[in-house]
Order: sequence, then structure tokens, then C-alpha cells
Amino acid sequence: MAGGGFVVADAPSADYGGRVTFSVVVTCLMAASGGLIFGYDIGISGGVTAMESFLSAFFPGVLRRMAAARRDQYCVYDSHSLTAFTSSLYLAGLAASLVAGRVTRAVGRQTVMLAGGALFFAGAAVNAAAVNVAMLIVGRMLLGFGIGFTNQAAPVYLAETAPPRWRGAFTAGFQLFLSIGNLAANLVNYGTSRIPTWGWRLSLGLAAAPASVILAGALLIPDTPSSLVLRGRAEEARAALRRVRGPKADVDAELEDVSRAVESARAHEDGAFRRILLREHRHHLAMAVAVPLFQQLTGVSVIAFFSPVFFQTAGFGSSGALMGAVILGAVNLASTLVSAAAIDRYGRRPLLLTGGFVMVICQVGVAWIMGSQIGGNGGSAMARPYSMAVLALTCVFSAAFGWSWGPLSWVIPGEIFPVEIRSAGQGISVAVNLGATFLLTQTFLATLCALKYATFVYYAAWVAVMTAFVAAFLPETKGVPLEAMDAVWERHWYWGRFVQPPPAKVAEETAA
Repeated sequence: MAGGGFVVADAPSADYGGRVTFSVVVTCLMAASGGLIFGYDIGISGGVTAMESFLSAFFPGVLRRMAAARRDQYCVYDSHSLTAFTSSLYLAGLAASLVAGRVTRAVGRQTVMLAGGALFFAGAAVNAAAVNVAMLIVGRMLLGFGIGFTNQAAPVYLAETAPPRWRGAFTAGFQLFLSIGNLAANLVNYGTSRIPTWGWRLSLGLAAAPASVILAGALLIPDTPSSLVLRGRAEEARAALRRVRGPKADVDAELEDVSRAVESARAHEDGAFRRILLREHRHHLAMAVAVPLFQQLTGVSVIAFFSPVFFQTAGFGSSGALMGAVILGAVNLASTLVSAAAIDRYGRRPLLLTGGFVMVICQVGVAWIMGSQIGGNGGSAMARPYSMAVLALTCVFSAAFGWSWGPLSWVIPGEIFPVEIRSAGQGISVAVNLGATFLLTQTFLATLCALKYATFVYYAAWVAVMTAFVAAFLPETKGVPLEAMDAVWERHWYWGRFVQPPPAKVAEETAA
């Protein structure tokens, strides 16, 4: 059997007679708004590091290198303190995501999203008022705690609330809001860069706006049925299901399946993090680590964070580099909308495979142009047509990421874990994502300085590896209810050897 590319014929695909109700749309949109804060931060941090007023206040050494008569274009922004400003957030987010799994089981997804929004709001206030690098980093760490909590809770909330048939599209809403936040941040940076002395403060302080959106959204939505049942609030779970599924849905049947899954989880309550290390969960652990790690190894986050810096390296002026970042954000948003429309029609695997193929071509193309134009020593200026070609290839790369690894790296971990390890699995997935983001953002400018144009060949090689991984090891999960996901893994050519069949199935096979 070819590497995992099948649809499980005998897996249940019923949606309990529910439909896409106005209530489920509004509820999922409010939960998905958690992506706003992550997207806003991705866009805002890269933009302010390209503003001269910000650099003169906190990183004057970078400005001195920019003013040097002869300089290596690849190494102008190589500053450990500058990358620490960006990456410190993700170290804090990693720590928060590991704690958030246990907190989520105790207090629910909704409360964790509220805590994430509040912490992000506090971080925005500290950063806007910063007077030194230490204060900047403290603010970034508060933002990181907020992102760690929200990124853990929101995708799982969406997966547990959305109708099975449309779960991919609803869960992709997190990436959609992330893209909206990123585009909004790039537009803010483009506007505030014209305020000579304090524009960067406005950019950082406006992070309070998306934080307010997630706070308001989390206050207005109920917790998920799975989370409510897990905490012994069955009647509230029934009411939540009835609200999001509509009057014609078989709420009792769905609640019975959710309760059965939760009871199974309670039977294995001891240490979800220890359980996920067992052989029977080998496939879950592999995906919890591989999917977010590969997402970051595409290089998309460092391109998003440092896109103004990258475009300046490619020959654009300061204003042109910020506009390039705006264009990149708009392309990513448009491609995410395409993904949301296609994900439940064509499935997860086709989007990942086509996206990976296009990203490899774009990365190699950027490497070739930069190598031929700027050279290995970074001393040459890039001609305008080639700068535009780099922008075009980067936009195509961003589009391919937006229809594939962008939304699907949130969709897949949110839907594959059984309820007994769901919080732990999502916590590991978010921790790996944020940990990899920290390492890559902390080292990107130094890597660009050391490897020059070969940096993009390095990322292209990783995209090729992860595309091969998808082809061999990632099964299709389109339309499969969360409670029936084990059937997907049982029939996989490789992962089937690790899946432990349910006791009822073992008894039936023994009797036969």
C-alpha cells in the first residue's frame, strides 16, 4: 500500500445529523480569533526592527553597520541582542504551552484562552512603554506566555466544536486569523514608520487590540463538550452541543460518544505526558513532534519575522521593504482562504504535497538569484528587476505555505489525538512549534550571514524531506470524526503495528 494515502472506508463519518449552524460559525470564529495575537506579533516584530527610530533607541550597533561604506549585505542585521528581542517570546511560549496542557484539563479551553489574551495585553503595554532592552524582553516574554496558552487551547477548541465533515475548514480558521493579524501588523508598521521618533511604540502598543478581541471572544463562547464532560458537567455539555449543532442533530448520540471517549480518558488519567510516550501512542507522538517541527523548517516564520530585513538585503529601500511585507501578508491571507475552501474537499495530503513541491522550487529560485546578483561576499547591489523577482518568488512561496503547511500544521495536531492525551499532545505540538521558532529566529540572521544565499537551499532541502515524510507516513483524516480516528491509524501500512485495538474488537476477534 502506498504511503498512507487512503481514505478509511469503514471509519464512521456520520455528523450526527448536525449542520453548519450560525451558532457554530460564530463560536468557531471567536475561538479562531486566538490566531490574531500570534499573527500580529509575527508581523510587528519584523517591522519595528527595520525602523531607524527603534534601532537607534535599542540597537545602535546595527545602524552603524548600515552606515558603513563597505558592508556585507547578508550581515548588516547580524545582532544577537536584536534576534533575542524577537526570539525571547517563543522561549516563554514554549514553557507556557507545556504547563497549559495540565491547566486546560483542569479549567477548560475557554479559561485558558482568556488567560492567554490577558497576558498578551499586559505584554503589549510593557513593550509600548519600554525604555531599555531588558524591558523590551520582559514584555516579549509576557506576550510569549499569552501565545503559549492561546495556541494550545484554540486549535483543540475548534477541533472539538466543529462538525466532523467541516472540521478542517473550521480549524483552519486559526491560521486565517493568524494571517489577518500578520497583514494588519504589516499595515500598521507601514503607517507608523512615517512617525519619526515614536512610531515603533504605537506598533508595539497596538498589540493590545487583537488581545482585546480574543478576550471578548473567549468571554462570549461556551467551553467545548469534551472539556465540560471531562470536568463532570454533562448537562452543560449537552446544552453546548445543542447550541452548535442545531435542533435536528442527534445530540444524545454525539454526547454518548464524547462521554465514552472521556471515560476511556479517565481510565488512563495518570500522566498524559507519560502515556503519550508508550508504544501504543507512537504515531501520535511522532506527529506531535514532526508536524510543527517541519512547519518551522520551511523557513516561513523567519521570512515572516524578518521580511523587511530580508527585502532590504534584496535591494529594497526601507519603505519598499515594509510594503513588500504588506504584499507578502496579503498573499498569505488569500492563500489561507483558498485552503479553508479546499481542505475538506480535497483532503490534507494533496494540499501538503503540492505546497511542498512549490516551496522547494521557490526557495531554490531565491537562492539562485541572490547568489548570482549579490554574490558570496554580499558586496554587490541587486538590480531592481531581480529584486522584484525575489519578491515574486517569496510571494509564491508564501501562497504555497498558506494553502498547505500554514493551516494544516494546526488542523492535524488538533484532530489526531484521542481525548486522554489530547491536551498533552497539543501541548507538545505547540511547545515544539515555539521551541523551533525560538531556535530559528535566534539563529536566522547569523545563519544568513554565514551561509549567504545557501540559507535558502538549506530550507529547500528540509521542505523536500518533509514532503517525502507526508507521502510515506501521514494518513488522510478528511471527514473522520475525532472518536473514530483510531481506524485511520489501524489501517496505515506503518503505524498500524503500534495501534492497540479496543477491547470490544479484541473480544470479537477472539470469539470468531
